[in-house]
Amino acid sequence: MPTVSVKRDLLFQALGETYTDEEFDEMCFEFGLELDEITTEKEQISREQGDGKASGASEAVLYKIDVPANRYDLLCLEGLARGLQVFTNKMDAPRYQRVSPASGEPQRLIVTQETAAVRPHAVAAVLRNISFTPERYDSFIELQEKLHQNVCRKRTLVAIGTHDLDSISGPFTYTAKAPAEIRFKPLNQTKESTAVELMSLYKTDSHLRHYLHIIEDQPAYPVIYDSNGVVLSMPPIINGDHSKISLKTKNVFIECTATDLTKAKIVLDMMVTMFSEYCAMAFTVEEVEVVCPDGSSCMYPELAYRTESVSSDFINRQVGIKESSESISRLLTKMCLRSWVTGTGDQIQVEIPPTRSDVIHACDIMEDAAMAYGFNNIPRTTPRTYTVAHQFIKFIKFPLNKLTELLRQDLAAAGFTEALNFALCSQEDISDKLRKKISETKAAHIANPKTAEFQVARTTLLPGLLKTIAANRKMPLPLKLFEISDVVLKDETKDVGAKNSRRLCAVYYHKSPGFEVIHGLLDRAMQLLEVKPARGEGYHIQAADDSTFFPGRCAEVMVRGQSVGHLGVLHPDVISRFELTMPCSALEIDLEPFLGRRAAQTLLTHDVPSQEAVGQAFVELPSSLSPGPALCPALCPALTSSSSKTVFGDLSTDAGLRALDRFLADKSYIEGFLSSCADAHVLAAVPAPPPPALCHALRWYNHVRSLGGRALPPARSRYILEDQTHGDHVEQ
Repeated sequence: MPTVSVKRDLLFQALGETYTDEEFDEMCFEFGLELDEITTEKEQISREQGDGKASGASEAVLYKIDVPANRYDLLCLEGLARGLQVFTNKMDAPRYQRVSPASGEPQRLIVTQETAAVRPHAVAAVLRNISFTPERYDSFIELQEKLHQNVCRKRTLVAIGTHDLDSISGPFTYTAKAPAEIRFKPLNQTKESTAVELMSLYKTDSHLRHYLHIIEDQPAYPVIYDSNGVVLSMPPIINGDHSKISLKTKNVFIECTATDLTKAKIVLDMMVTMFSEYCAMAFTVEEVEVVCPDGSSCMYPELAYRTESVSSDFINRQVGIKESSESISRLLTKMCLRSWVTGTGDQIQVEIPPTRSDVIHACDIMEDAAMAYGFNNIPRTTPRTYTVAHQFIKFIKFPLNKLTELLRQDLAAAGFTEALNFALCSQEDISDKLRKKISETKAAHIANPKTAEFQVARTTLLPGLLKTIAANRKMPLPLKLFEISDVVLKDETKDVGAKNSRRLCAVYYHKSPGFEVIHGLLDRAMQLLEVKPARGEGYHIQAADDSTFFPGRCAEVMVRGQSVGHLGVLHPDVISRFELTMPCSALEIDLEPFLGRRAAQTLLTHDVPSQEAVGQAFVELPSSLSPGPALCPALCPALTSSSSKTVFGDLSTDAGLRALDRFLADKSYIEGFLSSCADAHVLAAVPAPPPPALCHALRWYNHVRSLGGRALPPARSRYILEDQTHGDHVEQ
């Protein structure tokens, strides 16, 4: 959401009333805005640049107000004040008019064919006899910049140029020329320069350098001349100094060049409607004729009003209120949407002004009605349908997420700490630092990266973990980290040209390489994935060469004859390039090959009809029932009393195993995410491995059985099992 800074006293002066901070905050909330911060210019500079820079700064109170991103009409003090005054019924929404100049001959902007390859569209308007004050002038410039950053998409879609009309003469020509042919004195510069020289000059400018990429690779740059050959601007970079506006400017010529004509019209409408109130004839804008390359002409600004029809029943149903058509009409009028009841059924006619380009559908009108009614005033009601959330895994990516969650828990139980890193990184991270060429990485590049740290989508998880270690070098050794997340690889077979691939990566950083630790983690992961250590249908590792790893200390992980990743000791050059000083072992494997068979066997699908679950009489026993003998007394000490109980049926039957499978759908162990004697008790009641279709129970069964006779912590809860021999209940 854009944040608009306005001086409190100026805003209250425009509103014609003074409010306390609390009252103004409440009014903003009712209008759909948020008063984000109350500060001063001096306090703001002191916080950002230090007390030394703040000396002499204004101590006038500033309101920082968060505005919805689609409400371009609220991005300046004038729009805010106008909207709030209409909302509080202190004024009617103004009606904006396009008028012809007093001379009868409008200004003309001629667009040539040469602009088609760069920025093909242009619109223009004139604010005649405008009166600027320092505050109005600052607001005018600030709105221009807010629009550039918002709807103009940092000038890529639209660029705004404002000029003192009295210093130039029409008709104006919008064309494109070779950079060396364009020569003028840019804004706030002392000498003339060619476009080539200006592009070099502004490469170090903190503000303008961000826009150079828009046209710098083009053979011709767009430029606007007046009838005397004076350069008005070279959009979207800089205006000419000759036509710059000032506090003394009385007539403002506004031109917008664009790659998107619709956005250009919106931006022009916003600029002129916000500041036309300062013209001699308030809320009027002088038209400009724009001549297109094909000879056709259009008059701008459009300032188009349109009407939409909505029903009060639709708004009442969607919002959850019961208001009459007349009441809803009044609510919409408060939001600058002049409305009236048609008299035909419950239909309401709504007039959309040129300032409300965000209203494109009946739902937008409904939202404004809800806002004017007051979200806090909408009565709370119980939903007509009652549902209980349940994980239903059906599609291929959802089983992958389920597998990921299960692995996360068990890798953490193995003593590794999970890290979560950015999906974007620098080119150097995935190439030079890993001793690879960027052309070999299949990396998807960001077209216009904001920083050098986010240039490409990562093709491996390893750099992120190594950077995490570098940022935590003061932590006690060893550092054992893992991450399970997606990487992005170019793939011409995909419609978007790239694909996501789920990877598991782990690193071990210590005084010794610890290859055996990483190898052990691989074995544990394969055990959890139910892949046996064998060639053919199992998994094995074999020697491999990879420039990221130390020669002779790298192995390839083969699963069912397919390579899924590498493990080994990292090369010393890789260690040093990530600013580390000790040996490090790493493992990275692709998880999606393990999903193929599971998905085909529906091992990760959990869908039990509700009537079947209800039909199974797995009821909890009354508290008066005397506990029977322990099922496996040797595996667990006596359990203390607890208020919580979990009930299973006969685990030697299909129904009992299905109940167990449902219970384990979101748990690694019987008691959650930690193993305990409860797992040993329940395991003893399962006579044989569950069938593959019961994936959760089978996964748990193999896991707990792999723990062998290891001493487990005492259980925290009590479990009721059905005795398989006599049908009696046994309480643990």
